[in-house]
Amino acid sequence: MRLLVVTPHFQPDTAPTGDVVAMVVEALGQMGHETHVVTSLPWYGDHAVADGWQGSPWRTGRHDHGTITRLHPFPTDKKSLVARSLGFIGFSALAAGAAVGAKGPFEAVLALSPPLTLGVAGWLAAERHRCPLILDIQDVFPDVAIQVGAITSPPLIDLFRHLERFCYRRAAAVRVLSDDLADNVGAKVSRMRRPPRVEVIPNPVDTGALTPANRDTAYRRELGLGDATVFMYAGNLGHSQSLDLVIEAARRHAHRSDIAYLVNGGGVMADHMARAAADLPNLTVVGYQPPTRVPEVLATADAHLVLLKAGLGASSVPSKAFSALAAGRPLIAAIDPGTEVANVVNEAGAGMAVPPDDTDAFVAAVERLADDPGGRLAMGESGRAWITKRRSPAAVAEAFAALVEDLRSG
Repeated sequence: MRLLVVTPHFQPDTAPTGDVVAMVVEALGQMGHETHVVTSLPWYGDHAVADGWQGSPWRTGRHDHGTITRLHPFPTDKKSLVARSLGFIGFSALAAGAAVGAKGPFEAVLALSPPLTLGVAGWLAAERHRCPLILDIQDVFPDVAIQVGAITSPPLIDLFRHLERFCYRRAAAVRVLSDDLADNVGAKVSRMRRPPRVEVIPNPVDTGALTPANRDTAYRRELGLGDATVFMYAGNLGHSQSLDLVIEAARRHAHRSDIAYLVNGGGVMADHMARAAADLPNLTVVGYQPPTRVPEVLATADAHLVLLKAGLGASSVPSKAFSALAAGRPLIAAIDPGTEVANVVNEAGAGMAVPPDDTDAFVAAVERLADDPGGRLAMGESGRAWITKRRSPAAVAEAFAALVEDLRSG
């Protein structure tokens, strides 16, 4: 099988999406399949093309199991929705040209969203190469942006809704990460004359690279966290995350020297978190770390935090939660009950799920885990066992290969 993959990120870019796609591509390659990847030059960490990659807006080369085209990503300030949209459009136009011009044949095109504009690029490529389009939904857009207030203009919302339906109509299949997202997308496509197949395939977790490790890391020592029980949020600092829960919890625990909060990431809310940390000695805010340090960063925490605002659990699945489970650490998930991460936490016995945006419940969960080191250890072990059994890259790649085969034979 030969697959054309259109994705906004790919290793060595530091975005979580890039890690996920790279794992799937590697696992497909080990199964004997070949991929051509169309993606951006590395840029995610600092929102600028990374050192060593400047100069050429279009690069071609090889990866371990196929070929790759890297394109200029038009990086912009994350705080400006207009600038980001124009950047996505510019990159998507380049990606469409590269994907249409890629040397076939291909059995299928896999296009990731967001940005949703890559769905259009994937459709053009699928038409050109006469093969089915699989639209890969990592977050349901524009639902998330509307719910957090990032998009409020009715004409703009209507435009994005039309674009969403356009992409669904032209896909042979829509891949989603959970049953919640499947229900969301399924309701939107149910009345279409020829609705796409909606397939749940979870993101993989590299359980070989992410393993339980000693909490006494060099990273912990660098940050001066001592022997405190560290509660870490690692990932995007955006409008979707209930980051004020961490700030308020740090205020309430200012008297407890045994509890420390660590926020590790970047995004539009990074400055807000840094200002709060300036007044809270038990709250540390730092930027993204190099990919090589990810296992160490995850091991530094005694428990990891998943923070998603109310109503977003059916539109978004925080992938960092599963990396934390692979590292053998429990979760406190402040997320809509009955959605994917909350269900996993409860099913696996891997931590505590509390209602979103509920400060009292969140603080109580922190205190319970802080006061129960044996319980934290047992929860971490349960989460590790659950993730190892269900989310290996090989299992996810096999599901993709089976989907492509079904689409081709059907």
